[in-house]
Parts: sequence; C-alpha cells; structure tokens
Amino acid sequence: MPNNNLILMQKKQISPGTRLIALFVFAIGIMALFMTINLGNNLHYILWRRGNILLTMVIVAFAGSISTVLFQTISNNRILTPSLMGFEALFILIQTLFVFVYSTQGTFWLLSIIKFIGETLILLLFSLLLFRWLFASVKFNLNLVLMIGVILATLFRSTSTLLQRLLDPNEFSILQSRMFATFTLATPELIIFSLILIMLAGGLIWHKRYQLDVLALGREQAINLGINHKRAVTNMLLLVSVLVSISTALVGPLMFLGLMVANIAYLITGSSQHRYILPMAFLLAVIALVSGQLVLEYGLHMAGSLSVVLEFVGGIFFIYLVLKRL
Repeated sequence: MPNNNLILMQKKQISPGTRLIALFVFAIGIMALFMTINLGNNLHYILWRRGNILLTMVIVAFAGSISTVLFQTISNNRILTPSLMGFEALFILIQTLFVFVYSTQGTFWLLSIIKFIGETLILLLFSLLLFRWLFASVKFNLNLVLMIGVILATLFRSTSTLLQRLLDPNEFSILQSRMFATFTLATPELIIFSLILIMLAGGLIWHKRYQLDVLALGREQAINLGINHKRAVTNMLLLVSVLVSISTALVGPLMFLGLMVANIAYLITGSSQHRYILPMAFLLAVIALVSGQLVLEYGLHMAGSLSVVLEFVGGIFFIYLVLKRL
C-alpha cells in the first residue's frame, strides 16, 4: 500500500515541461499587457517606444539569468554571481572616466554604439582575467571570492568618487543618469546589436546544455565522464563574460537580478537538467522586470526606480542565502 501511494504521488507531480509551459504563457501575458495597457492615441510612437523598452528588458533578463546559472554551475555554488565580482563598480568607473575626460562636449556619445562596444570589450577583458584567475588559483572558495569582489568594488568606487568630486555639477548630473540601471535610454541600434550578440551566445549555450548537466556534477565526475573540464569551463566563462558585459554596458548595473531568478528557478523547476533550468530562469527574469515596470508606471506612477527596487529586494535575498549557509 505505501508503494502504491508513492506511485500515485509521483504521478500527480507536475512535470518540468508543464511548469515551463505555464510560466511561458504567463510571461507572454505580462508582456502583452505591458504593450497594450493605456495605449492612448499615438499608437505608432507608443508601441515603438514600449517595444524598445520590452526588447531591452528581454535582453537584460536573458543575460542576467543565463550568465548566473552558468557561473553557478561551473563553480558548484548557488550563492555566487558574476555581478558580485565588481562589474557594476567598474562600469560606473568607466562612465565617470568618460565624462571626466570628454566633459559635456562628448556626452552625446554616452549611448553611442562605439562607446558601447568599447565598454563591452573592457568589461569582457576584466571578467576573463578575473574569472580565469579565480578558477585556476582559488578554486572558487566562497569567502575568498566574496572578499575579492568587495575589495575590487571598493577600489573602483573610491576612484569613481574621487573623479566625481572633481566634475562640474552639470557634468555630474549627466553622469548620474548612467549610475543606475535604466531600460528607457538604449537606442534601437544598441538594442539590435545586443540582440544579435545575445542570440549567438544563446545558441551556443543551448547547444552545450547537456554538457552543463555533466559539469554540475563536479570536476572529478565530469572528467570521468569524458569531459575536457578545463576547456569546457573556459568556454563557459567566455560566454558568461559576454553576457554580463552586454547587459551592464546596455542598461547599467543590476547586481542581484540573476541571483534571485536563478535560485527560484532551481526551486520551482523540479529538475536539475539545464534544458529546463535555463529557460525557467530566463522567463522568471522577464516576468520580474516587466511586472516590476508595470507596477512602477501604473501602480506607483513612477515614484521610484525599478533597478533600486530590484537591488533592495535582491540584497535581502542575498543576505538570506548567506545566513542559510551558515
């Protein structure tokens, strides 16, 4: 009789595929609501602008969620994220240096594609050097990695603060608009360019989804199963670096989005296979960004910033994860 009850309970469980389909339908509904609510008269302009914002949020949702899942898979640690390693502080330092050097005469370049490519390359180089060193030297020791991230972020922020104090007030006000993540400033050229890069990276990651399942077992098990662990991890770190660099250069710093959606995806997916975890984390990130933007625009009448709310909630979630491991 107990065996029959166990079989019945297993049959009643919702499969990961069904959960994924349900979340996909919900995400499509949220995006449709965002595009159609309070349209007004000027449909062409409103739909074009909302479409740009929605595409930006989808790109950032994909980059933030997928890069976090990949990073946690190869590090075998669900509390680490690429964003904790000082990316946001480095991004702010780059913005500060740009305004400091070019003054207000070059502020129209703040959203240019040339500057976007330059920022992406700088962040990519930084991430590759840092992640490769972490993997080769400290073996992703949690305490040491967090300490390194805090030290680097403090160094970058201190340098940024020093330069910001030397700026003209008008220059600082222009800089301040790029110190927080915003989804409304990206130009169509940047969005399309980022979308192409994201699609290429996404195709490669999906092709390696079964390899990720093996890497999640650990270094020794992956090697025993025939995986070239060093090469596989290096390739994944490269993809993580590309995704994080694109997201940060496109909208600005978002530290805890990936951490939240990745851990929730592990909880609700009902499977350890990355063919379910990756799209689940992506859909959760889309829902979080789009629904948050809807609440801020039509519930709170823009009385706040989506990035600030995400950082506040994400910071609490991160503290909870840290305390849970103690």
